[in-house]
Amino acid sequence: MSSVLSRSSVAIVVLLTASSALAHHSFAMFDQSATVTLEGAVKEFRWTNPHVFIEMLVKNDSGTEEQWSIEMTSPEHLARAGWRPATLKPGDAITLSIHPMRDGIKGGQYLSGIGPNGPLVGSRFAPPEPAR
Repeated sequence: MSSVLSRSSVAIVVLLTASSALAHHSFAMFDQSATVTLEGAVKEFRWTNPHVFIEMLVKNDSGTEEQWSIEMTSPEHLARAGWRPATLKPGDAITLSIHPMRDGIKGGQYLSGIGPNGPLVGSRFAPPEPAR
């Protein structure tokens, strides 16, 4: 009886751990059907595990700055795409394309961007093509 109880306990712990790990990697909090473009300035570029964040200041319609928190992938994946901890610096003017949060919180999932020197490395964001 004791070994059956032990196995059950271990199975429950494994299931709980696995479900929290899967929940961590869920994108359900982002509205994948919507894309928003933000223009503003970098407040902080947080190169941290498990995800990198761009904290940016964006002026709303009344001209007041609002802080947006944009989630990216891991530092390892970004480094492979050419990003570095100093890619963005406080005060840099940026334009980002994101999937916004579903709950309306000022944040989202990074899709692409333009930094002070043009399209960000590994970014799918392309400047508009000139009219012909």
